[in-house]
Amino acid sequence: MTMFSFHPVKHITSGEGGIITTSNKEYYEKLLQFRSHGITRDKGKMNEYHGPWYYEMQFLGYNYRMTDIQAALGTSQLKKIDKFVQLRRKYVEMYNKAFENIEEITIPFQHEDGESSWHLYIIRLNLDKLKVSRREIFEALQQQNIGVNVHYIPVHLQPHYQQLGYKKGICPNAEKLYRAIITLPLFPAMSEKDVDDVIKAVKRTIEYYRK
Repeated sequence: MTMFSFHPVKHITSGEGGIITTSNKEYYEKLLQFRSHGITRDKGKMNEYHGPWYYEMQFLGYNYRMTDIQAALGTSQLKKIDKFVQLRRKYVEMYNKAFENIEEITIPFQHEDGESSWHLYIIRLNLDKLKVSRREIFEALQQQNIGVNVHYIPVHLQPHYQQLGYKKGICPNAEKLYRAIITLPLFPAMSEKDVDDVIKAVKRTIEYYRK
């Protein structure tokens, strides 16, 4: 099975929701039932049959059905996905070229055997070369109207998992990376000027805070 998210910030969107694809008939039939509370109306699968109104809830499922309106939006987006990915890759090239020789920044690694469609563009700050923490850099970019974000907070640091017994310090590499990363804007509706504005703001901020 392969799952795809159609959240608004993903490559294509249906507003919310997603899809699961599979070539396994058993998984497919199980998924159809799972998305509708575990209910079946297939007489061949029922334990009993009381009449044409009858259905059975055979296991705990959920209401995971996508609406027709969402599906229509997602289908229309599929026609645009090649253009969307092309623009993302173009803007990533602009970012990489702008930042590759700035020693305070590590740009994302792209393995030669792969080709990312670039959901996110995340830079890592080399904090030992800066006078401030990630927070000051982040807030300085926000003040310049740059829509930065952080992806993601390590899961084990969330209150729910802390209550389950997970402790800070058990994933030192993830925690160290979290303190240094910033996600820069990357979406097809950006123009080249928008990308240039981000680049200028990042360079200006790094220049101001470098040691």
